[in-house]
Amino acid sequence: MRNNLTTLDLLVFFVYLIGVSAYGFYIYQSKKKAEQSTKDYFLAEGSLTWWAIGASMIASNISAEQFIGMSGSGFKVGVAVAAYEWVAAVVLIIVAVFFMPVYLKNKIFTMPQFLEQRYNSTLSLIMSIFWLFLYVLVNLTSILYLGALALSNLVGGDSFHVIIVLLALFSLLISIGGMKVVGYTDVVQVVVLVVGGLVTTYIALTLVSTKFGLGGGALSGFNALMEKAPDHFHMIFSKPTGATPQVEVDKYLALPGIAMYLAGQWIVNLNYWGCNQYITQRALGADLHTARTGILFAGILKLMMPVIVMLPGIAAYVLYRNGSLQAEMASTGAFNSDNAYSAILTFLPNGLKGLSMAALTAAIVASLAGKVNSISTIFTLDIYKRYLNQDASEKKQVWVGRLTILAAVVLSVAMTWKDLLGIGGEGGFQFIQKYTGFISPGILAVFLLGMFWKRTTATAGIVGILAGFAMSVFFNNYAPAVLGPETLLYTAFRNSAGVYEIPFLICMGLSFVFTMVLMIVVSLAGPVLNPKAIQLDSSMFKVSRQTLSLIVITMLLLTALYAKFW
Repeated sequence: MRNNLTTLDLLVFFVYLIGVSAYGFYIYQSKKKAEQSTKDYFLAEGSLTWWAIGASMIASNISAEQFIGMSGSGFKVGVAVAAYEWVAAVVLIIVAVFFMPVYLKNKIFTMPQFLEQRYNSTLSLIMSIFWLFLYVLVNLTSILYLGALALSNLVGGDSFHVIIVLLALFSLLISIGGMKVVGYTDVVQVVVLVVGGLVTTYIALTLVSTKFGLGGGALSGFNALMEKAPDHFHMIFSKPTGATPQVEVDKYLALPGIAMYLAGQWIVNLNYWGCNQYITQRALGADLHTARTGILFAGILKLMMPVIVMLPGIAAYVLYRNGSLQAEMASTGAFNSDNAYSAILTFLPNGLKGLSMAALTAAIVASLAGKVNSISTIFTLDIYKRYLNQDASEKKQVWVGRLTILAAVVLSVAMTWKDLLGIGGEGGFQFIQKYTGFISPGILAVFLLGMFWKRTTATAGIVGILAGFAMSVFFNNYAPAVLGPETLLYTAFRNSAGVYEIPFLICMGLSFVFTMVLMIVVSLAGPVLNPKAIQLDSSMFKVSRQTLSLIVITMLLLTALYAKFW
């Protein structure tokens, strides 16, 4: 396996490493105050520009789960996995136009704060705990695991655990300075990951072109992909029948055809981009125009992400099916589709391998830094300040935030050390989407009804969060055994283990609908809640010509992409 790094590769990588660290230190020093406030530390005190907000959102989002997990999904199912990215572009428009005015007008700093203002402190505390567990046990651990897996494949040897520690230390270095440092270093990170990602995609396509004697051009390589793997260029999978091969059934379980566009895709993305501290935190300190422009800029960047993170996976599939990459795809001892991206990287020329390794590290570290900053914000402002030390000074809160970052990173390293959650067993991208999906339906129902229906009560909010989680567990784990494999609600299919399973994106849709109905019934049966803290009016949702132009550009690009692959 060609996993040796040359001096030039190491030089390129360390230039990136030192450059980002130096820039982060410069931002910290230039913007440091005698006594840093909580708003300054956690929200950058509104100093992030629109391009910094958009770049930071993408840098934090495009992490190991995309580079490694989505490339692995591209290897297994093809272009259909891009639905997550392209639906996200539409969702970012919805968030910019309808969600951000509500947050900014009501001076929301954290998502639990919104829940407390709109409902009550009990619901806020429940969700704070939910989010902390989700961010640490699912997101941080999966990012570390997938990132260390890919980088250890490049470095070679027994380096997996060493890389886990180094990634954790680098993310600590970036995040300890607060949101200003995270936000502005993310601009550098996103440039590195986009340039490095495009280089990797180009090399992957030329490898395919060369393999089939087409001259080594990227365009001819792309045409070869469509010719050699036509099943990997469909956005919609047909519903399986009794004669459908198991590999096709597994694809449908991951991406259930047209049904996913009526259910889970919107729930996943609306929850992630609109109700997620990890993402919205970048815009919460800005004015409405800056926040909207930054979010829409992120939407345009989002459209190009499948080219960077998905095409290398499809290229690896075609090469693997035709006799190449055999050792690279089994570099961890057994075949693993999540090895697809790092398998391509091993064939890059000297220097470019270091650039792509820097891009991968940028994606991992940016996402880790953003995630731990959000963990720190929620714990400090919504748990420590509210319940443990209400008289804590600004300085003490900042230091508690830093200690929280350290604790979160140490815990995630411990969980990742031996893959205690079994991330490697079912694919990183699938793992994250599935387990985040257990709480997404309830969260989204509570936020949507809380924002846009004044009659929603606090009791209904608590019921919605708990019921959404309970129904997600039921539909994902027990419904086929209790109700049978086929009802008016769903059809379950046998997975590779021979167990009946409902596609998790459909499970999310079912959980969301039942949660919404239950919350409406509970609200109508209870007392009217005085919505004095959250006020809506039509003027909040007006958009400028610049915003409208960005929306039109995004929709036109998205229409062209779907027309190509539908």
